[in-house]
Parts: sequence; C-alpha cells; structure tokens
Amino acid sequence: MPTFRSAVSRTFRSAVAGFTVLGLAVSAAAQGNDRKNPQSLIQLERSWNEAFYRKDVAFLERVLADEFIATYEDGSQGDKVREISLTKTFNQQVDSARQDDFVVKLYGDTAVVWFTLHLLGPKQGQQIAVDLRYVDVFVWRANRWQCVSSHSTKVTTDQ
Repeated sequence: MPTFRSAVSRTFRSAVAGFTVLGLAVSAAAQGNDRKNPQSLIQLERSWNEAFYRKDVAFLERVLADEFIATYEDGSQGDKVREISLTKTFNQQVDSARQDDFVVKLYGDTAVVWFTLHLLGPKQGQQIAVDLRYVDVFVWRANRWQCVSSHSTKVTTDQ
C-alpha cells in the first residue's frame, strides 16, 4: 500500500522508503493553459509536486480528471479520491523533491510526460534517497490540461 507520492508526482510512494509521492502539481498561473507548449506541461508537473507538499487539494481537484487512475510503484492503483486522500494525510518529512529528465510528447488533445523524481528524507534516523520514474497522460479539456493517468516506478540499483 503506497504511503505518499506526484510526483507525483506526484506522492512519495515507496514501501521500502515509507514514502509515496504522486508529486504532480499546478499553480493557477502555471496550470498548463498553453496547449502547444511542452514547457507548460513541465511547469504543470512542477506545480503539482509543490501543491502536494502544500496539501493544496483545490489544485489537485483541477488537475486530476474525474476518471484519473494512478498506478503506484508497488502495483496498487488509486483514483482521484484516493490521490486526494493521500495528499491530505501525508505526514512524512521530505528534505528534497527534485524533478528532472523531462520528455514531453504532444498528440493533438493528448500529452504524455515522462520524468524522474528524486526524493531525500529521513527514515528511522537515516537519510534515504528514492528515485521514481513517472509517466503521466494528460488530455486537453475545458481549456486546460487534466491528468487522466499516472504511473510511477521505483528505480532500483543493482548492488
């Protein structure tokens, strides 16, 4: 069961790390209102991540489509209601949540965004690092991008 995400990302989601992140976020100014500019989707993802940590439910209500489905790194799934609930109840300390490696592809009224979320925070007195890769699918409706699907995978390193 995920514990926090957006990203998120979208939410710091890792059973091993004790985090789940669906750390995607959007501010009113950066809500992805530019349909043809990939940078607006990158800003939307960054804003979603920030909104998660602020517990900005109104932001999530706008950016998550009613039919939103998330697949978390442990294979479990959640809908918009669960994602908002995870945001409201999130109580882990996160020292850093950095997104990079963005790739954005536009397909008319659909966009796919790939990125990596790097999380740092304490767990049982130890500083831990967790990397999650995300794939988010957005549709253009009501003059804005809305996320219909998010999938996160925890990056593991072979020892």
